[in-house]
Amino acid sequence: MSINSFDDYPLTWRPVLPPSTLPLYRVLAQELERAVRQRTLLPGTKLPPQRELADYLGMNVSTVTRAFRLCSDKGLLTAQVGRGTYVAYTVNTDLATAEKPPQQIEMASMMPETLQQDEASEILQLMLLEKGRGRFFQYSQERGAYDAAATVLLKRVGLSLGRNDAVLLAGGGQNAIAAVLASFFRRGDRIGVDPLVYSGFKDSARLFGIRLIPVGQENGEMSAAGIAYAVKNHHIKGLYITPDFQNPTTHILSKEGRTMLAEAANTYDLLIIEDAITSLLLAQPLLPVKALAPDRVIYVLSLSKTLLPSLRLAYVVCPAAQAAVLSEALHAINLSQSELLLELASRLILSGKYEELMRLRRERVARRNRLVNAVLGAYDIAGTAECISRWLTLPPAVTGLEFEKDAAAAGVSIYGAEHFAVGAAASVNGARLAIASPRDEAELTDGLRRLKILLDGYAYEGKK
Repeated sequence: MSINSFDDYPLTWRPVLPPSTLPLYRVLAQELERAVRQRTLLPGTKLPPQRELADYLGMNVSTVTRAFRLCSDKGLLTAQVGRGTYVAYTVNTDLATAEKPPQQIEMASMMPETLQQDEASEILQLMLLEKGRGRFFQYSQERGAYDAAATVLLKRVGLSLGRNDAVLLAGGGQNAIAAVLASFFRRGDRIGVDPLVYSGFKDSARLFGIRLIPVGQENGEMSAAGIAYAVKNHHIKGLYITPDFQNPTTHILSKEGRTMLAEAANTYDLLIIEDAITSLLLAQPLLPVKALAPDRVIYVLSLSKTLLPSLRLAYVVCPAAQAAVLSEALHAINLSQSELLLELASRLILSGKYEELMRLRRERVARRNRLVNAVLGAYDIAGTAECISRWLTLPPAVTGLEFEKDAAAAGVSIYGAEHFAVGAAASVNGARLAIASPRDEAELTDGLRRLKILLDGYAYEGKK
């Protein structure tokens, strides 16, 4: 029974706890999760202050704190210093569980355009004619040629390996990220990220109970002041960045921004996870942050979004002192790589034939981006000719989820900003358009025109 009368007090949540033999904080946490999952508490709802909720329920503040922390670790809540605790906007918007109506034009899941892949096909056919071809169907054993291929490809994205660098293999970028989080962070640790961030990283962080903190920005990228604030007030232990074609905003990190991040990592003893998932799409590479702070950065270069989707392979560059721990985590997750895929990737790279594949991919991506500009050029849509996705800023009166729902009704699958948001709310109303995903340019054009009709309709309705 509460100590005070709350009949006229505007509590946003008035839970009724059922009888239970569980500890009280777990009962409260279960009731809070139930309210969130059943949408009794909607995303963005500010919860009552912990002291007031404790007073209302007649329990200790520490009991409420433990319940909130338990729900935060599950990704249900987000807290902001000085503002309070909110139901996370990402609840019920996880990409893994988001429902897509059938027969949609796919512009939600980000994938490269399907190409003929003549270069890879030719190499694969020759491999299968070799006398010792049986080894390609085994687990990988030898490293020789694979290290050489990694060196070539890393140099292509502007990273020359140093004497203290180690190169490890992972079964794709997401696999590598999970291993890094498992190796160097613990449950309850905090990592600074952009206010809108790659949803797969959010999923991995939630899996390991790691909290993501949105870092203040200037000109679309993390600022020195924002990092300093996150270190002082949130005690972050690392940063996650995608410097080239940030997902979802497509922002390319400036030279000054890269230098600042390297300096911040050294100043505050931060570990940076540098995700180079689309860096190969740059015709002229930009200097990785890894090159500026080699002892503070773990660099992940994956191949599936650029070379071939079937190449579930990533090169992970880390300081040699950290290699043993990270290698153990990768082994626990992967056990071993596919000899067939490693050999195919290595021959594609060492023969130089990957360059022709990348040239063709950039050419086709540029054509798709010209279509985007032609159809949606009147609207605020970010991205360059090398992007495989574009970021559409919506009118202030239209949320990302609202646009996502309207687009689905029009036959187009896209993802609104809420899927990528970290914090109490999406920092801007927007949507990511995965322009390389439609089967061909005709389907892309059809999807873009449907979206334009929606946007024109918003303008007609006065949603500006």
